[in-house]
Amino acid sequence: MSENNDAKHIIILGGGFAGLWAAKELSKHDEYKVTVIDRNNYHLFQPLLYQVASAGLEPEQITYPLRGTFRKMLNVEFRMAEVTGLDLNKRVLLSDVGSIPYDGLIIALGSVTSYFGVPGADEFAFSLKSAEEAIDIRNHILSCFEYAQHETDPAIREQLLTFVIVGGGPTGTEYAGALSELANTSLRRDFRGLEKDTVKIMLIEGEDGPLNGYPEKLRGYAKKRLKKLGVHGYYNQHVVQVEADKVTLKSGEVIPTRTVLWTAGVRGNKVAEKMGVPLGRAYRIITNPNLQLTDHPEVFVAGDMALPMDGDRMLVAPTIAPNAIQQGTLVAKNLINHFAGKELTSFSYHDKGSLATIGRSSAVVHLGKLNITGFFAWITWLIIHILYLIGFRNRVIVLINWAAEYICFERGVRLILPKAKDTIPHGKADEYEASSTEGSALNNRSVKEK
Repeated sequence: MSENNDAKHIIILGGGFAGLWAAKELSKHDEYKVTVIDRNNYHLFQPLLYQVASAGLEPEQITYPLRGTFRKMLNVEFRMAEVTGLDLNKRVLLSDVGSIPYDGLIIALGSVTSYFGVPGADEFAFSLKSAEEAIDIRNHILSCFEYAQHETDPAIREQLLTFVIVGGGPTGTEYAGALSELANTSLRRDFRGLEKDTVKIMLIEGEDGPLNGYPEKLRGYAKKRLKKLGVHGYYNQHVVQVEADKVTLKSGEVIPTRTVLWTAGVRGNKVAEKMGVPLGRAYRIITNPNLQLTDHPEVFVAGDMALPMDGDRMLVAPTIAPNAIQQGTLVAKNLINHFAGKELTSFSYHDKGSLATIGRSSAVVHLGKLNITGFFAWITWLIIHILYLIGFRNRVIVLINWAAEYICFERGVRLILPKAKDTIPHGKADEYEASSTEGSALNNRSVKEK
């Protein structure tokens, strides 16, 4: 960091899209000292996280070291720390490495999975918000196939090979398609005797189809495409309970399964509850239209944590990467203008479009009045995601992986790593207690840990 003892100190909480773009904007102004704080030392490209969970990519291919990103930003430094609280009046950030004073603060810590209070969901369902969780899911899915291969009890085998995805948004839809392709290509060749109808993939959505909010033409295409891939759509349905070996729907139907992936919603990062900031819907931080705390104008919020309000009206701010990028850039400019005594700019989300892939050579793209489906939509999806990936090496490796998968019909990361704990699929803990001291029953969330 360039030395300037008189420079104002700006802290950015979070190295996601909002925090990264805020840092890029502030790096243009040498009169400020900027510290980016995150619990991890890398930026995670969350839009491709589902591909790690479906054995398509390794986590290091969609992550990039934050220190490498800031290497040429001489007024920006990185500090790895866990945020524990905030003293707004003294302008001090509280963390596990001590108290850090600031002149300006940008909160961009992102979101976590929301289970909406559904009994058992937090305990038994997998979420997909971090690299660690994606690896856990991959380990779990592959373990289910390994154990099912030699399972003699038909009921347990059915549970092991039934996969329930809750939430038909882009993440749930993309993962359903990716899991179907994994099961019906690589794994069918790996596991002898694995018939196509043996594996059941269920997509549960509260609306009348996947991708709610997309144009009807694209939603209809996605629905047909998922059906063609063998995904069973449970639409206009809600989960009312998740247990170790089954899911119960509001209709009363019970689905036997050992695998529930929850992609149905998000809420603001839980650390916000320790900050003394005003919280609104889904525990997001309430701001004025400038993305600023009304009572503490030196504090701005961006990304999934921000809930911009214009009086009683909530401004459009979807919890997606383009919104985080736009807000991150704006809060950096507004913070500079705040220090300079200039007028601030209200946030207005510019919709650059929506897109989602649904398996091989298939996607939906909504760009303004342009709606594309099929192969050309898939190519568009590929190009956009490659361009937004951080790091030239990551872009090249991901592109090579995708090309290899496309040509060979093969998912290359079918590895159960690390195997720190074994999984016991039968729920017969007593039988294994004497022979395994580290075993963790699959019907007690197996590889998933909090």
